[in-house]
Parts: sequence; C-alpha cells; structure tokens
Amino acid sequence: MTVNLSNKGLREIANSFDLFYIDIWGVLHNGIKLNYEAVNVLSELDKLGKEYVLLTNAPRPNSDVIKFLEKLGLDNEKSSKVYTSGQGSLNYLSNEKKNQKFFHLGPERDFNLFENFKSLKQNKPEEAEYLICTGLFDSHRNLEFYKKFLSKFLNKDMICTNPDLIVDRGDVTEYCAGSVAKVFEEIGGIVKYFGKPYSLVYEKSINNKNKSVLCIGDNLNTDIRGANLQNFSSLFILNGIHKKENQNELNKLFEKYQVNVNYVQEILKW
Repeated sequence: MTVNLSNKGLREIANSFDLFYIDIWGVLHNGIKLNYEAVNVLSELDKLGKEYVLLTNAPRPNSDVIKFLEKLGLDNEKSSKVYTSGQGSLNYLSNEKKNQKFFHLGPERDFNLFENFKSLKQNKPEEAEYLICTGLFDSHRNLEFYKKFLSKFLNKDMICTNPDLIVDRGDVTEYCAGSVAKVFEEIGGIVKYFGKPYSLVYEKSINNKNKSVLCIGDNLNTDIRGANLQNFSSLFILNGIHKKENQNELNKLFEKYQVNVNYVQEILKW
C-alpha cells in the first residue's frame, strides 16, 4: 500500500531509516531555483544525525554539480553530499578505458568530465574505440538524427553517463543522454550505463551495507526503479518529471512504469 505523506511530511517516517538517497533535479531544484522545503528537509536530517546522499544522474563530476548548487544558494555542508553518475563514469573510464580513444556525443559544456584524458578525444567517431554519451548535440535535438548517425557505429560500445530519458528545465522538457542510448540499443548497439537505476552508483557513493534505506525522487524510471532493484524503500515526488501525466489513479501510473512505491509527496517537505 502506498502512503501519501503530503500532509504529514517526511518527519512522520524519518526515524525509520538510516540512509536517504535524495535526487537533486526535480526534488531539490527544478533547474532554475531551489525548493526550500527540500533544503529544510536536509537541515532536519542533519539535526537527527541521518546520513544522506544527493544522488543525481548528471553527466558531470561531483565538483561541477556542487558549484551549481552553491550558486543556487545551497550551503557547503549540504552540497558536499553530492554524488553524480558522471563521477561514477569518470572513475570507471580512468580505470577500465585507460589510453583508449573515444568520441564524445553530447554538448560541449559536458566535456570537462574528460579533462584529464582530453588528448584521447577523437573528432570523428570512426576513429574512436568507444563512444561516450552525455546528452544530445546542441545542434541536433531530434532523436531521429541519432538513429541514422549511430547506425554506422554499432561495432563500438557506448558509455552512457546519464540514464535519464528526459528532464524538466523549469517548464521546458528536454531529452537526456538516456534517450540517445535507448535509440542506440534499439538499433543493435551495446550500452553500459552509469547512474540510477543501476546498482554501482548506489554502492560507490556511500557504504549502504546493513542500513535501512529510503530513496527519494521524482523519476519512476530511475529513482523509483532503482529503489526497487536494490530492495530499498521509495518516496515518489509527484510534482516532478511526471507531473503532466494523469495522477488521479496512482496505481495505474505505477503499473504503467512497472514499479512499486511505498510513499508519495507533492513536494519533498519535512
């Protein structure tokens, strides 16, 4: 049974958990401004001595997201809890793809993720040994372009640094790297994903062994499915990426995405 905490608040269940994985985009901010109710939740968890990770499918190093959150007004202590899918990808690439040439598929602003091995970047995908996908090219926002473009490179593995399919930037919905990776898989390509819902990002961000865990997020495909796959409890934020879908019958929405949800809230608040 799914319990609605919109009126009672997270404080109703907070003491039942040791560790909280909290999504950033869609929960802590909307791409433009902080949700101060959610920031207050972090303060209350700090008071209780609870552990939490600000876990995000951002194709950037931890340091970049920390700087962005501080620019929005989040204090240093809270922002230090960030762990990104980009950081997980970077750690993997540094160890497993050392000295291999790659082609970067995504916007130029993401490239600082690969600053330490930028000499291996190839301008033509046919000259690369593998592909790194952080998103869409700024000049090509239609997924049909990628179906044709990637069909020539099915012999190369793709590393996807953000499994999210879409994100809301304010009121505008945009495609993410996960949508491009999905296209690549559909035409026969092989993708290795870093980020929610896959297990490595949870394990590498903090020690979660023998702890009762609550995953909080607005994305049923990543945040909530990730909780289900790790056998963690979940709190789904309604006023996020799925807010434009019919939420009058939540059970049908959860069936559509084939997930189980323990708790829901309109927005994250104490």
